[in-house]
Amino acid sequence: MAKKQQDTHSPATPYLKGRGAQINPGTRFDQHLHDGQPVDWALVEADWETPDLPTEYLETHPKTILNKVESSDIPMEWSLNPYQGCEHGCIYCYARNTHPYWGFSAGLDFERKILIKRNAAELLEKELKKKTWKASPVMFAGNTDVYQPAERKFGITRACLEVFWKYRHPVGIITKNSLVLRDLDLLTRLASENLVSVALSITTLSDELCRFLEPRTATPRQRLRTLETLVGRGIPVFVMMAPIIPGLNDHEILPLAKKAAELGASGIGHGMVRLNGDVGLIFEDWIRKTMPDRADKVLNKIRSTHNGELFDHRPGLRMRGEGKIAEIVSAQFKLARERYFKDRKMPKLNCELHEQFKTGQMRLF
Repeated sequence: MAKKQQDTHSPATPYLKGRGAQINPGTRFDQHLHDGQPVDWALVEADWETPDLPTEYLETHPKTILNKVESSDIPMEWSLNPYQGCEHGCIYCYARNTHPYWGFSAGLDFERKILIKRNAAELLEKELKKKTWKASPVMFAGNTDVYQPAERKFGITRACLEVFWKYRHPVGIITKNSLVLRDLDLLTRLASENLVSVALSITTLSDELCRFLEPRTATPRQRLRTLETLVGRGIPVFVMMAPIIPGLNDHEILPLAKKAAELGASGIGHGMVRLNGDVGLIFEDWIRKTMPDRADKVLNKIRSTHNGELFDHRPGLRMRGEGKIAEIVSAQFKLARERYFKDRKMPKLNCELHEQFKTGQMRLF
């Protein structure tokens, strides 16, 4: 096992505490001009005169809420995102690239301009009531964290969970926030009918690294307590160590897997970091400010897993990477499963109950 590396963070330039991205690059949709020439927004620094950069909540009014998942790398058929953008500010987040479609930057805007879908539960119920709807597990997240800080204020995730329970429909939750424990009552009911599973993201056991990497989410200690609590209530939990960032957290694979197994996780998985689109620019700016002494080493290691680039679009390879480092990471996870998760597996969610409910009890409504 690799020797644990020392977390050294000594920003060479001003650092925006409490935020992940340190810049706000423009989008390819921008048409702004400066002195008659296109502005190179990628080089525009954050406004150091307003270090607090408060979060804004912006209402949207979507007409549909369920998204068909087309990617062969994702096991579920449908996803649901009650929010767009995420205040957690995880610097590596691939979902940052969706924010420009709303007219905002993938940088600071992604974590401080949060779009709210207040009618998500209403739209979900409308879909589940359709005679043509065939039950299939819905992935509760994908482009956001459904338990980000906004959920404490708006409660849209809980309202949707109530709909899933009302119609006895299976749902998978992905989160890295201990706020999920607020909904233990609903999750316990869903789990009693094998209608829910939770994928808990635990990227590192280091509080210091987490504070820079994922500035506004639960600490590693809180996530481990969350794992233990969920399992104790009979809710199946799969731990995702994603992303693996070589040079930052790849040395933690075995100790993290061991701890997750001890606390009752049913399985563990991983994904290799891939810095597509604006995320590459944002990540490189961040690491040069937070860890200037390690920046080149980490960036070069990431490139070595993606054929010399910071990203990869190829299905299958984009999530796992290739090359020697990716092979070592995969081998460590294989060993972790054999050593700590042998004979454990996640249960298959129940799709039959919803169909029975539709043809039986739902006639009473």
